[in-house]
Parts: sequence; C-alpha cells; structure tokens
Amino acid sequence: MPNDRYVSPLSERYASKEMQYIFSPDMKFSTWRRLWIALAEVEKELGLPITQEQIDEMKAHVTDINYDVAKAREKEVRHDVMSHVYAYGVQCPKAKGIIHLGATSCYVGDNTDIIVMTEALKLVRKKLINVLAELAKFADRYKALPTLAFTHFQPAQPTTVGKRATLWMQEFLLDLEDLDHVLGSMKLLGSKGTTGTQASFLELFNGDQETIDKIDPMIAEKMGFQECYPVSGQTYSRKVDTRVANVLAGIAASAHKMSNDIRLLQHLKEVEEPFEKSQIGSSAMAYKRNPMRSERIASLSRYVMVDALNPAITSATQWFERTLDDSANKRLSIPEGFLAVDGILDLCLNVVDGLVVYEKVIEKHIMNELPFMATENIMMDAVKRGGDRQELHERIRILSMEAGRNVKEKGLDNNLLELIAADETFGLSLEELQACMEPSRYVGRAKEQTESFLQNVVQPILDENKDLLGVKTDISV
Repeated sequence: MPNDRYVSPLSERYASKEMQYIFSPDMKFSTWRRLWIALAEVEKELGLPITQEQIDEMKAHVTDINYDVAKAREKEVRHDVMSHVYAYGVQCPKAKGIIHLGATSCYVGDNTDIIVMTEALKLVRKKLINVLAELAKFADRYKALPTLAFTHFQPAQPTTVGKRATLWMQEFLLDLEDLDHVLGSMKLLGSKGTTGTQASFLELFNGDQETIDKIDPMIAEKMGFQECYPVSGQTYSRKVDTRVANVLAGIAASAHKMSNDIRLLQHLKEVEEPFEKSQIGSSAMAYKRNPMRSERIASLSRYVMVDALNPAITSATQWFERTLDDSANKRLSIPEGFLAVDGILDLCLNVVDGLVVYEKVIEKHIMNELPFMATENIMMDAVKRGGDRQELHERIRILSMEAGRNVKEKGLDNNLLELIAADETFGLSLEELQACMEPSRYVGRAKEQTESFLQNVVQPILDENKDLLGVKTDISV
C-alpha cells in the first residue's frame, strides 16, 4: 500500500475482497471485452461479414488486458473507451476492424455498470441472508428470556431478548424485499447508439427493421439478462442508480437501528458485542469495553444513507438524451455505496455471531422495575378479595410515587411490594405479592410471536436460500 497518497478506507479497512473485485479494473475491462464479443457474435449471426476467427481471437484476450497500452493511448486521445478499443485491437489484429462496430461508448460503459451493480447486489443479498440466519439463531436461543422493553427509552412492559431481535430482522426482511424487486428488474441498456435511436444499425443492416429488433434481445441473452430497457437516450435512465442506492440506504438504516439498540444495551451491561482477548477499549481508560463495531456500523450507515442523494440528484439533472455530469459522480457514489454496505453487513455478521447476553444483569434490571408493572395484576387480585377498584387504583398510584421517590431521590431499592403489603386496603401479604414477581408472566406472547415469526416467515426464506448460507467474515480492524 502506498504511504504517500490517499487510499480509500473502504478498500483498506472495511469492504471484502469479493466486493472490491466486483468494482475492480479487471472486472470492468474484462466485461467491456465480453460485451464487444457479444456484439460481434450478434452481428455475425445476423449476417454481417464477421468471421469466427476474429471472434476467437477476441475471446483469447478477455482477461489479459494490456493496461499499459490503454493508459498510454488515453494520454494521447483523452478517451477511455477508444483507448481500450485500441489496446484490444493491438492484441487482436485480425479483429481490430470490427471491435465496437456500430456501438457508442455507453454500450460498454453503461452495460458494464448494470452488470457490475447486478453482481454487487447479489453479493449484498447473500450477506443479508446470512445476517438474517445469524439473527434467527440468536432470536430462537433467547425467545423466552424476559427483558425490559423500552418506550421512549423508559422501562415499559417486558418483552424477550429474542422478540427484540425479530424487530431487527423484520426491517432487514423489508430490505430484502426491496433488493429482490430491484435485482429482478435490472435490464441492460443494449446497443442503441448515440441518442438511443439505433441509427448506426440502420446503416449497417441496410434499414432491415426486423433484424435490428433482434440485436438487443440477443445481447441480453449472451450476457445473462432477460431483456434490455425498451427505450433510452444514449444512457440507461439514471433512475436505475437511484433505485439501487435506495436499496443500499435501506439496508444501512436497518443496520444503524440495530447497532443503536446494541450500543444502548451495552451501556446497560445487558448485551455486549464481541470483545477480543487483546482488544483495547480506550487509550486512557484500560477497563473500557467500547462497542466499536456497532459504532462503526452506525458510522458507515450514515455515509450510505447520505450517499443515496447522489444518484437521485444526478438522475434529476440529466439533460435530454445525455450529459456527462453523471460520470465523475457515478464513479464515486455507486462503488463506494456498495463497498460501505458490504463492510456494514460483514460487521453485522461479526457482531450478531458473537453477541454476549448477560442474563443476571437483565434479570436484575427487570426485577427492579417489575413491582411497578405488576400493579395491575395486584389490583385485580385485591378486587377479587372484595376491594374497591377505584380506591385500590388511587392507593397504588400514591404508593408507586413513594417507591419511585425512594429509588430516585434516596438511592434505595424498590420497596413498592413492602408498601402494598403494609397497606390494609389490599389485604395481601408480602409472600403473596412476591409470588406475582415472575417476569415470564408479563411478557405477553413474545415467545410465541418469535416462534411463529421464525417458523413461518424467516425459515422459508433461509430454506429457499440455503446454498447462500455459511458466509464467514474477517474484520480487518
């Protein structure tokens, strides 16, 4: 790694080698060459004087890209596509005259962008499925473990640790639905010429409309796509980039929400992200165990959510059939959005796989608050013994406020049960009251909801995608 120039931390610290390859020069320029081969094959099959020998020569040089020749040529002509046409021709002298025949730069540039984004979406999907699988294991393991739920980050009716994890999963499932919709609708640009009219092919095929109609479907099939966009200017609609970036932003938002919850739970010492044996939490405070992975998820997620504005603004500001103010922006916003999401999902996998749950701390917290939450049940028991519901409600309100003051102002334990037992209005002993203090009585259907969600919603998706499971992540720092 050079130490005298800027290197993107997305490559050096966060994104996987798989995602980096998808956006690498090798992937880009070998795809350009595969597209030139597909075009030549289609033109040959539709009757143009192109030989199999020429095509075979092109196929022999798909991956051994002569970058030095292309770079030297680009310094002269200031055009990346024509530089690579030239470099390819140097390696393929017999095919030199038919490379890029009838095409414009966007034939390779835009079709490659669609192919690259499609491959990147597939990798994102694979990792998203694996995050869901890890969360499913976690949710199932802790489906019955009572824990304080929070509304407004104030203690509320208990839930279970597993049920809370299903809330994270449901958001990722919404992202998966969006991803599958966009992935299933990706189409190639095809070969439509400088303003999308296919005028060059009218010339090449002597105005044969029926033959020209076959070009795009044949290119799509050769490149592994169902179809091409039916109409375009010189480029595919930049709205496509917007849709892709919005999917990435959605995943980032879901990951951010989960990471926020984990960070708050780590503050409460209830749940903790993985902390390695030799890991340092703070340069000054040696005892600290900071949730740095969850913080990094949040940090990268904010970047992705903001990054989604780039394609939206680019899409909105394109002029007529084509302007070039999209190019520099696309080179940054699309690859870096994918690299960041890749890093986010790797972190999510790492965190969820190693989440530590401190059951005793969770129990302590819930027992501190449970007397307040049990008051409705206590009141009902007292009514059954002949008490007046309205009078009991008022007494509980007064005693709850007294117990709350003892906790908040005096730092004492919650003594609400003792206060109720000492109040003759209720007619309940301390032993009878303590019998109500079983947390599982207050979690509602959390366990059953978790089981149903995992069995009926999540498991079918995991079964359908079982060939994608088993991804292991390597966190660089």
